[in-house]
Amino acid sequence: MTKRTDNKKRFLAVLLMVAGWLTSPSLLAKESIDSVRLHRAPDHTRIVFDLPAPVDHKLDKLANPDRVVLDLKDARLAFDINSLDYASSPIANIRVGEHADKTRVVFDMREGVRTRTNLLKPIEPHGWRLVVDLFDKTLTDSASGTRATAATPASKAPEVRKTTRDEQRLMIVAIDPGHGGEDPGARGPSGTWEKTVVLQIAKKLEKLINDQAGMRAVMVRDGDYYVPLAERRKIARQQHNADVFVSIHADAFTDARAHGASVFALSNRGATSAKARYLAKIANESDRVAGVYEEEEDDSSLLSVLADLQMNGSMAGSLYLGRQVLMEMGKVTKLHGNRDKVEQAGFAVLKEPEMVSILVETGFISNPTEERNLRSSAHQSKLARSILNGIDDYFRSHPAPNSWYAAQRREKGEEYRIQPGDTLSEIARQYSVSEQSIRSANDIRGDRIMVGQVLKIPRS
Repeated sequence: MTKRTDNKKRFLAVLLMVAGWLTSPSLLAKESIDSVRLHRAPDHTRIVFDLPAPVDHKLDKLANPDRVVLDLKDARLAFDINSLDYASSPIANIRVGEHADKTRVVFDMREGVRTRTNLLKPIEPHGWRLVVDLFDKTLTDSASGTRATAATPASKAPEVRKTTRDEQRLMIVAIDPGHGGEDPGARGPSGTWEKTVVLQIAKKLEKLINDQAGMRAVMVRDGDYYVPLAERRKIARQQHNADVFVSIHADAFTDARAHGASVFALSNRGATSAKARYLAKIANESDRVAGVYEEEEDDSSLLSVLADLQMNGSMAGSLYLGRQVLMEMGKVTKLHGNRDKVEQAGFAVLKEPEMVSILVETGFISNPTEERNLRSSAHQSKLARSILNGIDDYFRSHPAPNSWYAAQRREKGEEYRIQPGDTLSEIARQYSVSEQSIRSANDIRGDRIMVGQVLKIPRS
């Protein structure tokens, strides 16, 4: 009995020793963080850690010298974080220290930054993520704590200024490559990301526009970073006073046979098709995928936005522009559906009352053939050229006063086909002529005009 008792005691002692050894801080199992990404935007640097599960973390900011210290509790890095390309960011160096209960990452900074972290729940195509944002000191309001706008750098923005009556201003086109950064968009069968091909198409379109008389381009984003949906509209309209907003995408569907390009405008009666409703839902989730912190500020309901669109003619202008772009695209690629039908749905990025806005789906990246086409530089150039031609057609029929296009009309004298929402006063303003001169040239009494009616526009 005594011998058995001694054996039991020794066995229990060994068990306790092993249990203590296994639960010691130095040997506790740590979560393995296997990948990290860095996105550099004009006003901030975003570092994203892909997590297998939620990880407790702590972020500190130190001065003299400037450092940002990130502690990841019970986690280890299974990659070389210095492989990140941070040359264009305020980060000077990154150091990693492994401790018993945490991993410490130290970012040595060239200058002070404002910091913020966010632990993001899984949403396709991502799992758990820890996001660390380092906002440039020169582009943030540290006193108010407000987030700076991720806008195109001032050095790349065209000069936008008021003109006198005798000057010819340029028509401004805001080009919005969809997605970006942590929101990669749809993925093709061979791994092509939507955010990559639409940026390539957008840059080709930017060059074509800037080479074209009478118009200039501004890019909502010009690199692999994300701009919130509401900010995209603000950049276009408030910063650059754009006449036209073109958001470029490459859609996807569960059926790989789906193919063809399409054009969308905002809707005032719900989505015009199941496809339009589905694509609007995917597009409107971009902020969640990208990890945007604040909800979009909604200072007016969608109904009032739509009412404003109808009152100032932006809705009619968007549909007209959409038809012109769609017809031109049909000359270089297959279309999805009717050649002259612009689909409509509640796309958040198009909700700007004072701006003609369309969303262009350049093709189905989920279709193997169209994915190959979308990766082709030659095909991208054809698509960009077709979008340019559609915009040019729109500006020729809807020139702003004092613009190059309005001057061309005054010199040549032209005809105009009336579109839904047009008024004589608006047409006269576009052509810089009087309403009475249009009435006289077309034998019109009163203000009644009809959609589809062709007006002779007298020289001013």
